[in-house]
Amino acid sequence: MIIILKPEVDPAGPEVQQILNTLHYYQGVQTRISGVTGKERKVIEIYVIGDTSRIPDEEIERLPGVERVVRVSKKYRLIGRHREDLEALGFEYNGLYFDQDSFHIFAGLCAVDTPENVEAMFRALQEVGITTSRMGAYKPRTNPYSFQGHGRKCLPWVFELAGKYGIKCIAMEVTKEVHIEEIYEELERAGRPTGVMLQIGTRNAQNFELLKAVGSQTEFPVLYKRGMGITLEESLNACEYIASEGNRKIIFCLRGVKTNLGEPHRNLVDFAHVPVVKGLTRLPVCVDPTHSVGRRQTAPDGLQEIFHIAAQGVIAGANAVLVEFHPRPETALCDGPQALTLEELPHFVEDMRVVREAYLTRKALAQKYAGVSSREVQRDLPLSSACTL
Repeated sequence: MIIILKPEVDPAGPEVQQILNTLHYYQGVQTRISGVTGKERKVIEIYVIGDTSRIPDEEIERLPGVERVVRVSKKYRLIGRHREDLEALGFEYNGLYFDQDSFHIFAGLCAVDTPENVEAMFRALQEVGITTSRMGAYKPRTNPYSFQGHGRKCLPWVFELAGKYGIKCIAMEVTKEVHIEEIYEELERAGRPTGVMLQIGTRNAQNFELLKAVGSQTEFPVLYKRGMGITLEESLNACEYIASEGNRKIIFCLRGVKTNLGEPHRNLVDFAHVPVVKGLTRLPVCVDPTHSVGRRQTAPDGLQEIFHIAAQGVIAGANAVLVEFHPRPETALCDGPQALTLEELPHFVEDMRVVREAYLTRKALAQKYAGVSSREVQRDLPLSSACTL
């Protein structure tokens, strides 16, 4: 059960306390208060977990401060949509906004190697107006002798350079709980020149202790990558693990699934699941075309395959793209053969802008044919600045 409060209600006020007192009459239920940042307002919700079948909706809806009561399914109680009109789980972080309507590009190095390459990447992002990036300090690898990342020792200069070039958020993978502590400590020591989004990689998709660790802290948002060899439902349940620990700032990332049916690509592209995830949950959805394709290959039309695959996700409504670039892919210590070059960055950004505007036009067209008034349709049509990068 989700109890949505009226906009003017103070979470610490008497109305909320009366609601909680009423709910506590019913044994076997737990309550949790959470804020959901919508497009136009912040919504306060009370989650009632347990056997709520004995709690009458009418009694709760009559209480002061209650706007409405939503019954939830057993699946994805915290991240689930449950009803189409339920607010999406948007959140603000370090001056950036993420929800099912926003759009961001996280471009950068799969693995941090040298300060020179990191600075070149950040400088290139600044030149095209992007303030989000990806930088891998901790890298789980299939081969135990492959480069595992510089770890904590690279964080001070990565954060300093990010601040120098106006990067507001870096997606950075963590593989164990101590990495969260290291990132926090080094970010504090550097004076917080940037922000970090903790990335759960596909190899840790069901590392439940790690999921609990990133969920129990609310300092950093979480970018969760779908498990390469598990079902979509299992991956969404993993996100529910994170949310159940208290952290609701989650982005779900599709990155392809492991099967030989995707050859010659590294993985079978699963970006048709973008609207599926947005329909099942209230989470923003990201796509990772680099790991889906796994190679730099130009198609006969002159476009990189990675461009084409990214476009598939964006045209389906993806809210973010996680993509690898490197100043010199031939010298990269991790996944160089699949990294795009800095010279290709302006083209990629403009291509994604074109595709994003095409999606917004398609969305407006759907509203038009669904009976939305022409004035509302015109208002939602994309302009040249409709894409937030």
